[in-house]
Amino acid sequence: MKTQQQGTPATASIVFAYLVVYIVWGSTFFFIEKALESFSPFVLGSIRFFIAGTLLMSYCWARGYKLYIKSAVKDALFIGFLLLFVDMAAIIWSEQYISSAIVTILSSAAAIWFILFDKPKWKQNFSSPPIVIGLIFGFLGVCMLFAEQLFTDDANEQHQDMKLIAMIVLMLGTIGWTVGSLISKYSKEKRDRESKGEQEDLHVMVKTAWQMVSAGIAFTLVAVLSGEYARFDIASVRLVDWGAMAYLATMGSILAFGSYIWLLQHRPATEVSTYAYINPIVALILAHYFTSHHVSVLQIGGLVVVLLSVLLMNWNLYRDNKKFKVYKRAKRIKKLREMAPKSSIPRIIEIAQFNSKHEKKKTTDQ
Repeated sequence: MKTQQQGTPATASIVFAYLVVYIVWGSTFFFIEKALESFSPFVLGSIRFFIAGTLLMSYCWARGYKLYIKSAVKDALFIGFLLLFVDMAAIIWSEQYISSAIVTILSSAAAIWFILFDKPKWKQNFSSPPIVIGLIFGFLGVCMLFAEQLFTDDANEQHQDMKLIAMIVLMLGTIGWTVGSLISKYSKEKRDRESKGEQEDLHVMVKTAWQMVSAGIAFTLVAVLSGEYARFDIASVRLVDWGAMAYLATMGSILAFGSYIWLLQHRPATEVSTYAYINPIVALILAHYFTSHHVSVLQIGGLVVVLLSVLLMNWNLYRDNKKFKVYKRAKRIKKLREMAPKSSIPRIIEIAQFNSKHEKKKTTDQ
């Protein structure tokens, strides 16, 4: 039996983590839509993140992680407000009026905002033809989805208006997610430069727990002030909807995110980012088979265009990925084999093997 090298996770663990990130994250949009049958939007967010935050903080305490550093907690609370409250509040609220599948696809279009709001990388991004083309496709896909929702036959004019408002709110939520992610990225880089890596920091799971606490507090305040908690009748919540709530808090907020963080530590980020292509497909399948929403040809077309735009906007990352370079080299060697005389093929193989060994040696020396 082949044993794993020390520090290298088992293949089965990696496959399981990917399945969780691909399927569980994609399914959370569907379970939000189901839970909304018994819970109002901000009550749903309040209960979900208090359960998830409490469980995750308890896990971090049991593992012996340090739970409090003032500067780190302050940053985590602010980032949690933008990432988990602003974005998730937009998602949950908008799912009252539009399909979970549409919400997932539009959420995937957040890549557009990362390009537009990442000012330090404007020169690099806007000088890249694939990224610019990806932006154009991204906006085209979003327009297709807006058109599909707004111009479908619906006798209720007020419902059509709420669909439009919901989609606008959702787009604003994805902008909040983008801004929060960029602030988190650049504030960490700034701290690392100033402290030269010597400043003490909290474990990523602890910071995530604080982010969930921040979201839970924000959802609760809004639910109380808007009267949602006053109108909430816990006795009327169906057992199946409590199941959806439990799934969102444990599987969606803890297991899926934990698997995502773990994969980032063991696999290339470009590989892990492929969840953005799978989640909308999972959500579309669930919406088609388990909800009353009709999945139209225009929705599928919009999904394809949005995913193509995400691919193009990330093209430079994939192009620079080591595995992609190996694949391109293998294709060149195959072409040379087809073009070269038979007597020269062993020499081509010999050169390819030498190059491979040379690159491995360079990596080891570095």
